[in-house]
This record gives sequence, C-alpha cells and structure tokens, in this order.
Amino acid sequence: MTSSKANGVAWESDIHFSLQGKGGVGKSLVASLLAQYFRHRQKTPLHCIDTDPVNQTFSQYRELAVDRLELLQDGSVDQRAFDGLMEKLLTEQGTFIVDNGASTFIPLWNYMLENNAMGMLRDSKRRLYIHCVITGGQALGDTLSGFARLAQTSDAQNIVLWINEYFGRIEREGKQLHEMPVYQENADRVLGAVVIPRRNQDTFGRDVEDVITRKLTLQEAIDATGFPIMMKQRLKVMQRELFEQLDGLSFF
Repeated sequence: MTSSKANGVAWESDIHFSLQGKGGVGKSLVASLLAQYFRHRQKTPLHCIDTDPVNQTFSQYRELAVDRLELLQDGSVDQRAFDGLMEKLLTEQGTFIVDNGASTFIPLWNYMLENNAMGMLRDSKRRLYIHCVITGGQALGDTLSGFARLAQTSDAQNIVLWINEYFGRIEREGKQLHEMPVYQENADRVLGAVVIPRRNQDTFGRDVEDVITRKLTLQEAIDATGFPIMMKQRLKVMQRELFEQLDGLSFF
C-alpha cells in the first residue's frame, strides 16, 4: 500500500468508524456509502467490518465483502472482543470502514477511551475518522447528544457529520445546525460534513429505498439490467453529489 501524507505524517492506514448512539438513523447507510466511495476513488485494500450485534445491515452488502465481528457473549457485550478489532487495525494496512451498532456505541467508545486506543492508532500511523449521523425529526435531540459525546472526548479534528434530512430538516427553535450551541461548542472537532438531502419521495426516495432494501450498492443498481432508465439517472446524480462532497474532505 502507498501511504498518504498529511500534516507531515506518512499515514499507513485510514480508519473510518460510523458511530451514533441512536438506532435507525442511517449509520449502516453511511458505512456502505463510504465503502462505495473508497472502492471507486482509490486502489488500496479496503476492509469492511460490521460490529453491530443486533442488526448486521452492513454485512448484507455482498458486493462490499463485509466481515462480521461478534461482540456478544451470553447476551452481554464482550469488551475483550474489541481487542481483536484493535489487533486488526494496528497490524493490517489499507482503508478500514467499521460500522458499529447503537447497542455497542457506549461500550466501544468507552473501550477506545480507557485503552487510549486513539493514541495507539496515531502512534502507529493509523489515521482515525469518526462519522456521526445527525438526523432531523424526533431523533434530532438524541443524535445531537451522540455527536456531543464523541466530540467532547475526541482528541482531534476528525469528526465528519452526516446530515441526514430523510426524517426532516436539521432545525431547532429556528436555528440550523451550525447555529446550535452544541455545534458551536464542539466545532473544533468537526472536520467537515456530508449532506444527504431530502428529495422527492415519489422518485428519489423510492429509488433509494429500493436499493437499500435489496442491499445493493449504487453502482450495482446503475449497472444492473431491469431497473428503469430514469431511476438509474437519479442514482447517478446522488452518487456524483455524495462523492463530490467526500472529495472535499481531502481524505487522500
């Protein structure tokens, strides 16, 4: 693998965690989009890992060859299982996409903090990115709390916010996200943002639901026979816009 250089450091691997304490807000979707993006944009080895003990959504994307990590033992989270994940992250090279479930959000993050895992990764020239979903509607408060927990305990400007407008606009008391105190207090930990806009639900919305239900990548659906031409066109628009936003975060 060819290492990437940033801030004077020749990084040997990039690690992307999809983390949020609220379930059903799009964490696995984010993980799948990241995996699709890196497959499309770079030639280095890609390692996809699903650590969600309840809903193994990420691992259902066959095209992405996702490995499952079992974290439950006798119905409880086995924190020592995280040792195996860290071993992989510290000894193998490539780009890692790790999807974590809501039920293991707190145990995983506590493990990272208690074991100074972020420092270990940095010292081993592993660059860590944390992808956190913020969604509108009833889950807004919970997702903001999840973001705050990550930001207040992170030691770097490495959080990428995914603004998921599927359930509604990201607004509270007339303020947009960048105007909210929780964001302003933690802005120094935010690397950037990717917006998943709310589109026409009769066209774009149904297209996305169909692709997600079938656990297809956008490119699989675009290349597949049997899908309508205009559906493929809308998926191309979505793919291009999302990939362009990720390009702007300068991962390479």
